[in-house]
Amino acid sequence: MKKKWFMLLAGLLVVLALSACGSKTQEDVVKDLNKKLEDVKGYKAEAKMTLQMGTDPQTYEIEVWHKDPDFYRVNLKNAQKEQSQMILRNNDGVFVLTPALNKSFRFQSDWPQNSSQAYLYESLVKDIMEDKEAKFSATKEHYVFETKTRYQNNQMLPVQEIKLKKSDLSPVSVKVMDPDKNALVTVEFSNVKFNASFDKKDFDMQKNMTGAQLEVPVMAEVEDQEFTVKYPQMDMADVKLVDEQEMKTEDGKRVVLTYDGEKSFTLVQEKAAVMPTSSVVTSVKGEPVDLGFTIGALSDNTISWTYQGVDYMIASNDLSPEEMSDIARSVQGEMVK
Repeated sequence: MKKKWFMLLAGLLVVLALSACGSKTQEDVVKDLNKKLEDVKGYKAEAKMTLQMGTDPQTYEIEVWHKDPDFYRVNLKNAQKEQSQMILRNNDGVFVLTPALNKSFRFQSDWPQNSSQAYLYESLVKDIMEDKEAKFSATKEHYVFETKTRYQNNQMLPVQEIKLKKSDLSPVSVKVMDPDKNALVTVEFSNVKFNASFDKKDFDMQKNMTGAQLEVPVMAEVEDQEFTVKYPQMDMADVKLVDEQEMKTEDGKRVVLTYDGEKSFTLVQEKAAVMPTSSVVTSVKGEPVDLGFTIGALSDNTISWTYQGVDYMIASNDLSPEEMSDIARSVQGEMVK
């Protein structure tokens, strides 16, 4: 009887030892991710991104193309078609295209290396590899990492949960969270194809603008001559709205809000104009910045963006780029002055 129990115990220990050998440590998975990144020469991915920044959730369908090392094409499609945008990176620079307004901006920028990007695989891997205090767990089919983010202002979105498939280390989902662990940005990947092949002109700006406008035709003009003035909705105890000026323009009106206090700034709003078809690319000094609901242009003293047919710009000598981004994100709805 003792011999039988001994053999059973020995067999159990062998099973336990084998199962232990089969489970990878955090260091093993990070090494595998590093190697995966070296081996992958490009990929195509499809995902759904949901934003909880304002009162109502907003959803984007995202299509990502990446050709190693520096070519990118990120197509962000919103149910409100005029909000659909594309980010391109090729040998000529970084472009942000808004096909419905026939607008294209070019940045001399190192995007996407300068910040976390929840829908870019190599950015997620970089976040995992750079955070030496990342938390790690494993389920039957997935590896799960909780890491710090590398956003320009990570006080608002400091942490993220990244879920990867065990089978091929492809991304499954990303939750970008506020300090209270509420998910404000969720990305769910539906299809990832590693080592995808690309044509020579797949990252060409003009080809992509033309292709995008077949899906999102150029608007004859922006609807609604009038628009509702928006006010920042974040708590600014030491800053007050001291002046509101409205002036007529060819396309309607321009509203200038002046805020004064510890850090003063000006917020300008006016109806967006559809650019003529022959318009050239506008060069922008600064960086593209992901505001969640749209892609803006950020420099040392200004941030500008277009949303629901209205152009916005914040200008300030007192605010940091991160503070301007925070205020821009908060310009969501009407607020009593």
